[in-house]
Amino acid sequence: MHKNLNVHDSLLSMVGCTPLIRLKNISQHFQGEFLAKYEAQNPGLSSKDRIAHYIIEKAEQNGDLKPGDTIIETTSGNTGFSIAMVAAIKGYKCILAVSSKSSKDKISLLKTMGADVRVCPSNVAPEDPRSYYEVAKRIHSETPGSIYINQYFNDLNIDAHYLTTGPEIWAQTEGEITHLVACSGTGGTISGTARYLKEKNPNIRILGIDAFGSVLQKFHETGKLDKSEIYPYKIEGLGKNLIPTATDFSSIDKFTKVSDEDSAYMARDIARAEGMFVGYTSGAVMQGVKQLDEEGEFDSQSKVVVIFPDHGSRYMSKVFSDEWMKAQGFTNYPGLKEEKTNGKILKNQQVTNIHN
Repeated sequence: MHKNLNVHDSLLSMVGCTPLIRLKNISQHFQGEFLAKYEAQNPGLSSKDRIAHYIIEKAEQNGDLKPGDTIIETTSGNTGFSIAMVAAIKGYKCILAVSSKSSKDKISLLKTMGADVRVCPSNVAPEDPRSYYEVAKRIHSETPGSIYINQYFNDLNIDAHYLTTGPEIWAQTEGEITHLVACSGTGGTISGTARYLKEKNPNIRILGIDAFGSVLQKFHETGKLDKSEIYPYKIEGLGKNLIPTATDFSSIDKFTKVSDEDSAYMARDIARAEGMFVGYTSGAVMQGVKQLDEEGEFDSQSKVVVIFPDHGSRYMSKVFSDEWMKAQGFTNYPGLKEEKTNGKILKNQQVTNIHN
């Protein structure tokens, strides 16, 4: 007879305490030891479970959220799913203003969880009334008994990771971590984790990953929002066209930018090399690690923690769809390239080599 192991009252008790997994193959040519913080093991399959659970419980404790109320949020997908999951468990209504850049998979998942989803154009200015920021604000103002999570400008976003992700990584590495590499979108993950780790050891290097088309790296370096940096890009949950106050730029030592194409290839490489089915943003952070290694950021004594924020199942219609990859022109990868021979198009079926 089996013993009763870990009976949970709900999924919420499973949030956090995600594993640290040594990367053996994808990083074999890099200097140092590389460990992935595998956030896909959260019940909602992403690191956003941490902030959804924490912020909603804080709102309950403060009396801002009562039975029958509505939770409203701006999201590229993962935060929305986590909020919808918590709302379903706790019995709240949920309205989500979602970027049109979000994958069809994510939007379908949000609706499946019972959320009222409003899809908004992604390539408009933040102050445009059609932007998902402004749509969420308007819905909140028009909905009695509602709260607006506002993850981009909510310090609780930082606190959630300061209280959980940072301590977990410090304990899991027994204080030996030398570098943290994480993508920056709202900035909560990297900022909260960095604050905790810097308190423990101010010499730990905090390295942020930004996207081409985003303003974060330039702002970090100059203190100025340069709108000429802004143009459309494909990666979800990474970079911004505004400056979120949930990003503590003073805790970040350096940013590097990654491209849509390289990040897409790297997401596929991680699956092939490590057997980890992780998302587009995880591909971005690992591509950032590759670039940082090439820049000489690491040495043989480095112990580098890389945060993989979510699961690959959220991107089946994007980076893990051959059709989508080809439509973007991302064909410099085994199995995607089309070769023309004697007037005929032959599809390259090679699938054995990891992309270089």
